[in-house]
Amino acid sequence: MAAKSAARTLLLFLMVVAFLHHLLPPAVAAGSLKKNESRGHGKTLSFTLYQQETINKTGYIVVNGVAGASVSQTTTPFGTIYVFRDDLTVSSDKSSRVAGVAEGTSITTTLDGLQSLSLAKITVDHRGHRGSVSVLGGTYNTRPSDYPVLGGTGDFAYALGYVRSSPVDLRGRTVTYKMELHLYWPPYAHYAPVPHKPV
Repeated sequence: MAAKSAARTLLLFLMVVAFLHHLLPPAVAAGSLKKNESRGHGKTLSFTLYQQETINKTGYIVVNGVAGASVSQTTTPFGTIYVFRDDLTVSSDKSSRVAGVAEGTSITTTLDGLQSLSLAKITVDHRGHRGSVSVLGGTYNTRPSDYPVLGGTGDFAYALGYVRSSPVDLRGRTVTYKMELHLYWPPYAHYAPVPHKPV
């Protein structure tokens, strides 16, 4: 009788441990996960590149907007469609090594000309990683913007996460944006942090 009771207690204990292990985030269940560290089939990866955009060379207005703000370094009229294919460099200096390309489009969605809906494919060959991620989200032209990663190819296949784009230099024909890529793969994608809204 005592052996049966001990066996039931042990079985119940193992079921509780298995249940709790399933509920806890991987960083708690498997130890602390560091940036860029792989564990089994899951991993995280974060790195920064710089988008170099030159007006009427790598970025063009293809449809003029209909109302609101005029065209400037930071504004376009409501309804403007803008396309770009910009180099991604390893530092904010536009003559630094090219590590990828960002290509996509944006549509101005506010009358003050400062916000738009943007979609882009970011192709990277950097730190031994090759592939692309696709993003879609809202852009605020003069402040940091976060874009959810919708998926990827190559080394970034099945990645989720977000890309934060922040203006670095908005003066002159060439403007520079800092692009921070924060990528997560299963099973860690479920526990990826939600980016805080920039102030």
